[in-house]
Amino acid sequence: MTAKVYTIASGKGGTGKTTTTVNLGTALALLGKKTVIIDADIAMANLGLLLGLEKSPVTLHEVLSGEAKVHEAIYEGAGGVNVIPCGISLQGFQNSDPEKLQEVMATLVEDVDFILIDAPSGISKDGVIPLAIADKVILVVNPDISSMADALKTKVLTEMLGGEIGGAILNRAGMERTEIDRQKVADILGVDVIEMVPEDSNVRRCAAFKIPFVIKTPKTPASVAFQRLATHVSGTDVI
Repeated sequence: MTAKVYTIASGKGGTGKTTTTVNLGTALALLGKKTVIIDADIAMANLGLLLGLEKSPVTLHEVLSGEAKVHEAIYEGAGGVNVIPCGISLQGFQNSDPEKLQEVMATLVEDVDFILIDAPSGISKDGVIPLAIADKVILVVNPDISSMADALKTKVLTEMLGGEIGGAILNRAGMERTEIDRQKVADILGVDVIEMVPEDSNVRRCAAFKIPFVIKTPKTPASVAFQRLATHVSGTDVI
């Protein structure tokens, strides 16, 4: 068994990339798939904050600095998803070697079904490596022009690195400030929109409880969208 590796990326912060990683990963785990989610944003990590793992003694920082083995940094999250959080200290960031991420992946791929990497925003060395090592990169975008423009840069960079885009997730769809719809997003980015996640007030509420909303509020619109996407990703259809 070799894991399928998806990097969840966006050109800018605040699009819902980390929330996507957490809830898609949890939804896959709930389907019985052995899934690992990794916070690869070694400078501005917040995946652990969403899951109450911000005080974890061993994180990706320690692994990338050579102080710990990757399996020491794996924690079980809600729904059975395995989580590798990243530390939030400046010292940990300074000691980390982002190039070791490829070694981390090589250690994990034989043991699980899916690996989801929460990539840093923007274009930097830290951000390039997650784009390069994934089987496919999934873009998370909001329905506004600035988000589209930044995602397009990420797409171009991924392709320059020899990577493959596996589609886009239109997050916070139905926001009143815009009229950008699914087809326009597909046309602008030149990729398929594989799921639309509607604006849902439960997302923010569940973040306060540090529980993925696919578990806490499974029947709300955003949860249903991620359950549908997880079924698609884990099924016979390939993104």
